[in-house]
Amino acid sequence: MKNLTRYAFIRSLAISLAALCALPAFAADKPKKLLVVTITTGFRHSSIATAEKTLSKLAQESGQFTVEFVQQPPNQPRNPQRPKAGPEGEKDPKFVEAMTKFQEADKKFKEDNAVWMKSVEQELQKLSVTNLKNYDGVIFCNTTGDLPLPDKQGFIDWVNSGKAFMGMHSATDTFHGFRPFIDMIGGEFLTHGAQVQVDCLNQDSAHAACKHLPASWSVFDEIYIMKSFERTKVRGLLGLNAHPNDKTKPGDYPVAWCKAFGQGRVFYSSLGHREDMWDAEEKNRKNPPEIAKQYQQHILGGILWALKLAPGDAQPQPVKL
Repeated sequence: MKNLTRYAFIRSLAISLAALCALPAFAADKPKKLLVVTITTGFRHSSIATAEKTLSKLAQESGQFTVEFVQQPPNQPRNPQRPKAGPEGEKDPKFVEAMTKFQEADKKFKEDNAVWMKSVEQELQKLSVTNLKNYDGVIFCNTTGDLPLPDKQGFIDWVNSGKAFMGMHSATDTFHGFRPFIDMIGGEFLTHGAQVQVDCLNQDSAHAACKHLPASWSVFDEIYIMKSFERTKVRGLLGLNAHPNDKTKPGDYPVAWCKAFGQGRVFYSSLGHREDMWDAEEKNRKNPPEIAKQYQQHILGGILWALKLAPGDAQPQPVKL
């Protein structure tokens, strides 16, 4: 009888172990931890608050990662506008008076801005090399300008070591003077025209960021023209075969891509200027709600891929134009 009980216990244990082994490798892991940076020292997009809400929603619904935000400190001072000389030139008493007021306002702005930048630096301490050890990846969501990171090269090295970096829209309009960042993300914002309807070509329908998208995906957004981009160093995900604002100019215009970066992974999508790209419930729309839902799946797939939780190749490939 004892032998029978022992046999039943061993058999039950073996079945339980086999069931555990059959689970996906990441199912037993804790959710990955991400920092989402939405700080700007250049142009600030009105869609940032919507993007923050959407990323929180995607994290909660997926259950595969959590997000913590590195956000803009309040009370950013505004730069005063320099007055323009009238018909009588710079000797005009009204212009002289306006210039005196401007100079006083500009002096106060510089003093206030220096104080505010200290608060920005404090918030970005969350990206110190020491604190980054607690996270699996970082998202630059519509960031712009030169962000005063505690250790810029240390941040690049952290991604290279095997971490995830994801960028949306104006992430490529960040750190223009810091070449290691440009090389990591894979491209650099040059310019853009008016917001426009474009048909993005799905360049990798097997990738997690694109598998749900049609072969040609029509969206209305602000489309970036890139520089410092090399097709042979990235895997194309979305692109155009003509200039977004002048269809008579054929060419290779990248919209989204991914790449390996050392042991790490990088995903970038230049879409996401508009609120209605992020949120299906946004009332002021050019894109139908379905486009926002597809965009959410696009960036979710890219995030999960960068975290090594979803399939996709990072090998550069030629694309059809």
